[in-house]
Amino acid sequence: MIGYLALAGFVATIPAANWLIGNAGTVCVPGGPCLIPVGFGLMAPSGVLMIGLALVLRDIVQRTIGIGWSLAGIAIGAALSWTVAPAALAIASAAAFLFSELADTAVYTPLARKRLIAAVLASSLVGTVIDSALFLYLAFGSVALLPGLVLGKVWMVALATVGIWLARRRLESAGTA
Repeated sequence: MIGYLALAGFVATIPAANWLIGNAGTVCVPGGPCLIPVGFGLMAPSGVLMIGLALVLRDIVQRTIGIGWSLAGIAIGAALSWTVAPAALAIASAAAFLFSELADTAVYTPLARKRLIAAVLASSLVGTVIDSALFLYLAFGSVALLPGLVLGKVWMVALATVGIWLARRRLESAGTA
């Protein structure tokens, strides 16, 4: 059940992120992304709010129902992105998710059996850098926003990971984990 809820959330974050990039931010660059401040004077495309969460949800999907569902989630999310974002953005997003999924899997899978939180953090960080660099380059032809995008995703991964940790502790204390 948890895996399918995570899958639904993961799928939803992809078009939501792509919609945000084109429609919401404190500054919208003509022909570029809408940006938000992420701290330390850095800006990032507003989709960062969803993608940090997506990376953590992707790990939950992989752990609970398998990598095949994670890949299917990328395909479904990318297809839905075509309805809310320009084609170039949807393609860049799908490619970035696919390549970061492969890197994420290489890090997450061996760690997840023993240390779930460490696996989520390490794989999300690897996925963040790959996803960010590839997406920015494919979507906008520049990686100038890379520091802000990585920082914004790190904030969101940290928040989502704390949420998972708290939920897991609550389940363990209730005897249902």
